[in-house]
This record gives sequence, structure tokens and C-alpha cells, in this order.
Amino acid sequence: VFAASSVGFQCTGFEINSVLVTYARSKANWRGIPSNQAVFVKKDLWKTDLCSYNNVTAFLAPGVMEVLGEKLLKELPQDALVIFCRFPFPNWPQKSTVGSGLDQTFAYEISSVRSHLRNPPKTEMK
Repeated sequence: VFAASSVGFQCTGFEINSVLVTYARSKANWRGIPSNQAVFVKKDLWKTDLCSYNNVTAFLAPGVMEVLGEKLLKELPQDALVIFCRFPFPNWPQKSTVGSGLDQTFAYEISSVRSHLRNPPKTEMK
């Protein structure tokens, strides 16, 4: 949220831990980020409809990637961009990747992912 808001995006950060929400709000205030530029809410991502968001950035454990992928494919608009840190989606084609190891970040275009999953590449049998 902080990086994206610093380059002009309007951002919403979801967190279920109220202490972390308070910390994020304080940090944004201390950095002078306008409240309409970066909003932090105590809300469960899994219970939030993401259909009105064009970009999603997340850092979650590999164990939830499959369920999260299904949620994103169901709810995000066709022109959405998804950025994930550290853990890639196993069956999604990447638009790009930056970094390596624990600092690697993966970018996906939802339209390309949907197309790929509908029409997976054919493998050659030998």
C-alpha cells in the first residue's frame, strides 16, 4: 500500500488484526500520506468482494494460493493486474518477474491467466 500510494495509486489495505491496522494508519499519517490515497481497513480479505479493484498486491503463504487464485479469477475485472511477493501461482502464466529467492515478485494479467486456463498449451508427446 505504501509503495503504490507513493506513485499515485489510491490504495486499500485489508487486515484482520486491529493492531496492525492501527499501526498502518499511524505509519501513513506519520509519512504524510493523505487518507484518501491510502486507506487501511479491518476486514477479512476472504469475505471481501474484490470486483471493484483493478490491482491486487498480496503477500500470503503458499498454502492459500490455490483458493486465492480461484477468488481472484472469480471476482477481479478482466483488466486487473495481480502482484505477488515471494510465492508464485503455480499454474498462472507470469507477465513478468523481478528479483530472486525471498525477494522475488511476480506479476500476472488476469485476462492472460483466464485465457491460459481456458486454453492450456498442448504438450508434445514423444
